[in-house]
Amino acid sequence: MPDDLKPTNVYRPKPGNRILRITKLQPFRIITPEVKERKPIAVSLWALVWGFALIIAVGTIMLTSPISSKSGEWTPFVDSLFTSTSAVCVTGLVVVDTLDHWNYFGQGVIAILIQLGGLGFVTSSTILIIAARRRIGLRDRILISESAGVSGIGGVVRLTRNIVIFTLATELVGAAIFYLHFSSQFGPELGAWKSVFQAISAFNNAGFDLFGGFLSLTGYHSDPLVLLTTAALVILGGISFVVLANIFNSRGIGKSSVDTKLVLMVTFLLLAAGTLFLLITEFNNPNTLGPMTLPDKILNAFFHSVTPRTSGFNSIDVGAMAIYSIFFTMVLMFIGGAAGSTAGGIKVNTFGMLVATVWYTVRGREYPGAFGREFQSQQIYRAITLLVISLALIILVFVVLSITENFSSYRLLFETISAFGTVGLTTGVTPDLSVVGRVMIILTMFIGRLGPLTLMMVLARLQHPSKYRLPQESIRIG
Repeated sequence: MPDDLKPTNVYRPKPGNRILRITKLQPFRIITPEVKERKPIAVSLWALVWGFALIIAVGTIMLTSPISSKSGEWTPFVDSLFTSTSAVCVTGLVVVDTLDHWNYFGQGVIAILIQLGGLGFVTSSTILIIAARRRIGLRDRILISESAGVSGIGGVVRLTRNIVIFTLATELVGAAIFYLHFSSQFGPELGAWKSVFQAISAFNNAGFDLFGGFLSLTGYHSDPLVLLTTAALVILGGISFVVLANIFNSRGIGKSSVDTKLVLMVTFLLLAAGTLFLLITEFNNPNTLGPMTLPDKILNAFFHSVTPRTSGFNSIDVGAMAIYSIFFTMVLMFIGGAAGSTAGGIKVNTFGMLVATVWYTVRGREYPGAFGREFQSQQIYRAITLLVISLALIILVFVVLSITENFSSYRLLFETISAFGTVGLTTGVTPDLSVVGRVMIILTMFIGRLGPLTLMMVLARLQHPSKYRLPQESIRIG
């Protein structure tokens, strides 16, 4: 290199010194994560809704056909839709009597709809997938766990099998007990069919019967075998298999989960309170418990503390009950059975959590709980949300029925709560509802069956950790 091109003042490192080399810097950029639109309703939710709707539609078509009616004539579409919805939603409200209007084929369709509705669309479809030897995918497992009311997806296929086995076994035992009575009354063949139908209807908390004249079980008000067997099936179906399995796996109630203990405690308290209240209020009512002997009064009071939770059978005339007994029955219908069971309502889990929260608040305790465990705050918020939305729906339907129907207000409110809780008890209003009234009850039954479950699914899917907290400020209460 020429001397004039050599750089001057060149730094030459001393021996032993290290040279820091700076590599070429690349221009940097800020990468922002792709923001995806959050879906407020999951695919699994729509699978449940459309699955139940499809079963109802198929049932409606079959019941509308002349092959389902005793007269051999077409059944009005609204009546068929009402019956199909009531069966799939395991409600029991009917606009035509099940025995008097439908033949054996129609009754068989109703029994199948009750069974599918009681098991749930997801459980029923899962069994078909297993029978077809197809693989159960991840989304199917999530669906099963959500519909059964359990957390996690481990062992959900085995859980489904156990639910079906338990259901069929319990119904078989119930049918065998009923057959002991019905075979002598109706003969072997008809007695067997009535026994199977009654067992399916009772365990699934459906409330349909084959005794004619909209009489339900009033003809068996002094028959402990029929009433206690029906009540036992209703209670087992309303507690849910998950609770029973938890007791069995924990080898007793003492080591079971808080959810199981809460369900059992609230169920026991409601049954005891209902029996005592109805026994006192209806003891001298000449149209209900008045003419009965003391053992029959206790039996029927107990039975009518079971059936509002949410089976819909009645052994006394509900419309003839005292007004305060009717309102107390409304409370029982609104609460319903356990989450993940065949029962409806806001569920005893929700009710127990809310009562415990109120009790802790009254006592000045900051963190509510039960059985030595604290409730999650998000679950309390969801329970309150479910309570408020359910009351809002009942008020809306009641107002519409008050405009379209010509019945007493308390009868319409009773009908609304019975439909929402998928109970099936009525004061005699159902067969005389207008077309608009029947449509409103159909929608209420459908929402009552799927509403609490889907609402909890939506709220759980929408929950995400908050990135910041807003400043707190006091609000005047009271």
